[in-house]
Amino acid sequence: MMSFNKVLVANRGEIAVRVIRSAQSLGYRTVAVFSEADASAPHVSIADEAICIGAAPVGESYLVADKLIAAAKKTGADAIHPGYGFLSENSAFAKACVDANIVFIGPRPDAIDLMGSKRHSKIAMIEAGVPCIPGYEGADQSDEVLKNAAIDIGMPVMLKASAGGGGRGMRLVTDANDLEELIKSARSEALNAFGSGELIIEKAVMQPRHIEIQVFADSYGNTVYLGERDCSVQRRHQKVVEEAPSPFVNAEMRKAMGEAAVNAAKSCNYVGAGTVEFLADSEGNFYFLEMNTRLQVEHPVTELITGLDLVAMQLRVAAGDKLSISQEDVTLTGHAMEVRLYAEDPGANFIPQTGLLNLWLPASGDGIRIDSGIKSGIQQGQTVSPFYDPMLAKIIAFGENREEARRRLVRAVEDSHLLGIKDNRAFLAAILRDDTFIKGEATTAFIGDSFSQDPSLQPLQAKETEVALAATILSAVSSNLTTGTGWQNNRTGSRVIKLSCEDQTFELALTAIENTITVEFTATNSDADEEPQANTKQTIKIVEQAENSLKYLQDDVVRTLVYSQTKGTGDALGCDQVHLAATYGNLTFTDISLQSAKKNKGGSDQVLASMDGGMVDVMVKVGDVVEVGQTLAVLEAMKMEHPLKAGIAGTIAEVLVQAGDQVKGRQKLIQITAAAAE
Repeated sequence: MMSFNKVLVANRGEIAVRVIRSAQSLGYRTVAVFSEADASAPHVSIADEAICIGAAPVGESYLVADKLIAAAKKTGADAIHPGYGFLSENSAFAKACVDANIVFIGPRPDAIDLMGSKRHSKIAMIEAGVPCIPGYEGADQSDEVLKNAAIDIGMPVMLKASAGGGGRGMRLVTDANDLEELIKSARSEALNAFGSGELIIEKAVMQPRHIEIQVFADSYGNTVYLGERDCSVQRRHQKVVEEAPSPFVNAEMRKAMGEAAVNAAKSCNYVGAGTVEFLADSEGNFYFLEMNTRLQVEHPVTELITGLDLVAMQLRVAAGDKLSISQEDVTLTGHAMEVRLYAEDPGANFIPQTGLLNLWLPASGDGIRIDSGIKSGIQQGQTVSPFYDPMLAKIIAFGENREEARRRLVRAVEDSHLLGIKDNRAFLAAILRDDTFIKGEATTAFIGDSFSQDPSLQPLQAKETEVALAATILSAVSSNLTTGTGWQNNRTGSRVIKLSCEDQTFELALTAIENTITVEFTATNSDADEEPQANTKQTIKIVEQAENSLKYLQDDVVRTLVYSQTKGTGDALGCDQVHLAATYGNLTFTDISLQSAKKNKGGSDQVLASMDGGMVDVMVKVGDVVEVGQTLAVLEAMKMEHPLKAGIAGTIAEVLVQAGDQVKGRQKLIQITAAAAE
């Protein structure tokens, strides 16, 4: 190991901020790297130095090892911390750092290489006596061999990408007839995500707990485990809620899992922070899943219950220090929970969201920690781009016990406001309030089996009160209902306003008497051809108005609404918009009073890119006959594949892209000629 003085953080977002702060607290100088899209990001601002490493796509910036090492050389950084994701588990990058006389703050390249392959790591774990799930981890990767191996193991089985994680390249197979299709799909996704189509097969453990053990090792052979984290609440194999300790694990099981994790680390001469992941069945039997050779996203919950700074420990071990703690020194105090705030739409199958942020107000209070990669306050042009993972922040709570931590986390999630794009806060809060979760009984099947009908997962529909509040705020922009400095007493005014929100339009008549606004719904329509609902009224009394909040009285109860205002873009170009923190998610209302009325009937005859990204597959050609809902192409963006489907039945008239093309959001990809009406 070598000493070092300046640390380059080869990452972005909240983890870059986190590492930079810990490094600075230990007296190290820090260097941030950034793509052209991240020039104004927080990690760039807080670092001592920052250097641009290329264009926005990760393949031109954060994933280019030569650029990162060149940046370190140029700035005099003699150590690189990879964070998580990107090149953090790339053994070639770790070796390149060593070859360049730069300290890689992480494990040795050979350990990364071994544990980076699910196939090779499982073989090593079997040899080390770590419990493993029965399956196939052979070198022969032909479709026929994989298919036969799966049949021999017996349904259900899990197909897994050998080279990666995060749920990509993973498929559950319950019917042998689906094997051929799912092997192809898993292999394709794995190849696109990780550069390797190698798969392993495991007997599926149904409704398991996902429990991981944090381990730490120095270069002198000392290895400890720091308790467990329960990551069972997942969606599509991606973690949603993480907590420590697990409500399922008792002291005996914790000791057994911890010792197995230490054995796993020692078997590959591991150095630094690592996480050994296990699946546990209902009887408490546990099986090795994989080892992540880096800091985990969810490391804060371990920090909160142990009182340790894991990043500081990484830096000290990388500098050649011995671990300052032994296993006997490790104590677990209290309970911690974490959720991940994503720019995504739970009501539209969690499709990632891109666009401009105009307000981020994170919660605060006793036991609350927010790890964020976005600037707080009123935003001026900060963008969620399609080039990176849509996770924006982690909201974490600590309490003396699990219930206190849970209550604090619910409040923190609901009191954190992100406006301008849709997010998953309502979904997170609903999970934390669910009886199954409260009882500590959630397994990996929880969301899919027991939560699929929750209102937070349905397409957003504005409530009448929310419509009335939006109309009240938007009317203040352009009418005589208010003055520019807020609501004015002793004024009377009225106007008619037309709003759109999601697939709904609202025609409203507003009347103001002093600071009381009456909003009458004269017509309500949606693209679902619902009957207009008219003549309902909402009465709102304005108590106090600030720049981004409105305190109002309705039905004898005073409440506070958080909102932001912008000008529209795209189809709403030039229109006034208001973004509300609503009951089940963020709602954007657009004042379309001056637009000509129009309403789309049926689905679109065009297939547009849902966001910026790359075309993985185009499945049709000109002349093909297609049905409504048929998948015509697959777009890759934000580390996920997104199927693009036909909105109408008809014949393909134009195909404007091919696999491998880069496209922009809302770019026209395919034109369909509608089938003749019968």
